[in-house]
Amino acid sequence: MRFSLPRALGYFASGRWTAWGGRKRIDARQLHNLRRLVEKARRDSPLFRRLYADLRPSSEIELRDLPVTRKPGLMAEFDDWLTIRSLPLERAHEHLRDMQKVGVPVEDVAVFQTSGTSGEPAVIVLSSSFVEYVYGIMMARFELYHWRLLRDISKLGVRVTISGGNGHFAGNGFNKLMQRLYPPLAKRLGLTFIEAEQPIDRLVDRLNMIGNVAWIVTYPSMLAILVEEKMAGRLQIEPALFTTGGETLTDDLRERAGRAFPSLKYGISDPYGSTECLALSFECSHGRKHVNEDWVILEAVDEAMQPVPDGTVSETVLLTVLANEVQPFIRYDLGDCVRYDRDTCPCGSPFRSFQVEGRQATLVRVGEVTLSPLVFNLEHAHARRIQLVQTRERDFELRIQLAEEALAGPVFQEVIGAVKQVFRDNGLDDVTVRKSDAPPEFTASGKFHEVMPLRPAVSGA
Repeated sequence: MRFSLPRALGYFASGRWTAWGGRKRIDARQLHNLRRLVEKARRDSPLFRRLYADLRPSSEIELRDLPVTRKPGLMAEFDDWLTIRSLPLERAHEHLRDMQKVGVPVEDVAVFQTSGTSGEPAVIVLSSSFVEYVYGIMMARFELYHWRLLRDISKLGVRVTISGGNGHFAGNGFNKLMQRLYPPLAKRLGLTFIEAEQPIDRLVDRLNMIGNVAWIVTYPSMLAILVEEKMAGRLQIEPALFTTGGETLTDDLRERAGRAFPSLKYGISDPYGSTECLALSFECSHGRKHVNEDWVILEAVDEAMQPVPDGTVSETVLLTVLANEVQPFIRYDLGDCVRYDRDTCPCGSPFRSFQVEGRQATLVRVGEVTLSPLVFNLEHAHARRIQLVQTRERDFELRIQLAEEALAGPVFQEVIGAVKQVFRDNGLDDVTVRKSDAPPEFTASGKFHEVMPLRPAVSGA
């Protein structure tokens, strides 16, 4: 596996040229890339050859012609899913079990895994061309603001990524991959990695020892922890920028982070992406998320998988990754809820902008009622971490890491009372919430979810 800077610059030039052409050129480029991917999938993926057997020729294909796919069905036929025959699922799993091989390619591809917070983890396979796409398209979407930001940040100090360290996850693995493929670029980014799973005190000590932390890349749940540590006076760093991802960043958390870290000259960047597509979107200078529509299709749909109007919150989203020809993600049910903006973004970008309204992995379902985790106020002056875990449909347990010298009884009593009130306000009087002696847990990828719902039963492809 090799990284070609000229090919990455090719994506940069193509991305610039497409944007300059406006919607007409974007739509044409997207359709061209879609039909090319469909033809590749039909030719080299046994699974897609079967799925698309009765469809019209690839040169005439429209997006609506293609069936929806889902993770369980695709993973069940992994060996037939890929367009290469050299990486059977067992070989991929063998690679993923070896922690010494994080970021190490398997011949011509890189292999990562999702955290599995919404069910079975997915194995993600990326080629050199996709890695080149990530860097090329990222630069293509930069405004002058972003170039100045990178220049200033590099002068202020180091970039730190706080993510899961107990698996082949993209946060740590992709950076290690780049250190192997193109050390000059990795060195320029100035990366320091810190495991999110370690005790808070140890994590805070590590950050304080680094000192000149200018930029932190992490999850919103970890940002919330850092805000609490900063407000308590234990965290001494003064970063200029946070970049978050993988979870929903609330307005409340953004505001609290701004108060806790007055050093945030560049605020909080919150682009939307996933392990399935690392460069799904970009965030402009006005803080809006825009889809990289020349290489990515993100469909906001209802329960019947039909498109919803702009301004309407979707039931789910269907992802098509046009830049990955090794592992075709085509109309892939990602599970998140988004809302496309009706108006044109002030930044002037021709790419559509949207808001993320919820991540599938954190939605709580009790009977016919679906609740966002944001309705639960899981904070207490005498608690370091609070976690609500759904053990059965109408049964929940509360896990709390107490602050020093705090009494467990009153803290649990107050938080349980507040949680029960949320359920009652939503017509759920028969829900049980009980104390647990188990400590709050991180996901496999290092995310800390304050609310851990039951894993949904999902149908196949």
